Amino acid sequence: MNAYKFFLEFHSGLRYIVLVLIVVAILRAFAGWLGNQSYTDGNRKWNLFTMISVHTQFLLGLILYFLSPNVKFVSGFMKDASLRYWAVEHISMMLIAVVLITIGHSKSKKALNPANKHKAIAIFYTIATVIIIVAIALMTKDVPGRTFFGITH
Repeated sequence: MNAYKFFLEFHSGLRYIVLVLIVVAILRAFAGWLGNQSYTDGNRKWNLFTMISVHTQFLLGLILYFLSPNVKFVSGFMKDASLRYWAVEHISMMLIAVVLITIGHSKSKKALNPANKHKAIAIFYTIATVIIIVAIALMTKDVPGRTFFGITH
């Protein structure tokens, strides 16, 4: 197994774990915010672990970006939907999502009351998740042979 294949499979498998962590963090945040619940150490740890897993997934993606045969800066690559997706769209959208999750976590840490802590996570993690889902949906549209839950070949 070469480095590209190893990182591709690692990145492809970890996405499901990351998605579950984000969804649970969002659900917990909305429940805490709308239910006026206290912000516990468990909430803080879950949100932190979610952010760390998102950052780890992004770092794996960066490694893949430089190893991938799909990222080609050749003449006219912006006219080719698949090449453009891998070289520009995917990495850009995922970077925005990572930044939003990081901002949400930071705002949550700085907030003084529990409702605002939960609110920051709920809003920023949700927006980031929508961007991630849009990026995946674009992939299934622009990259031949890809399905929404499919593993990259």
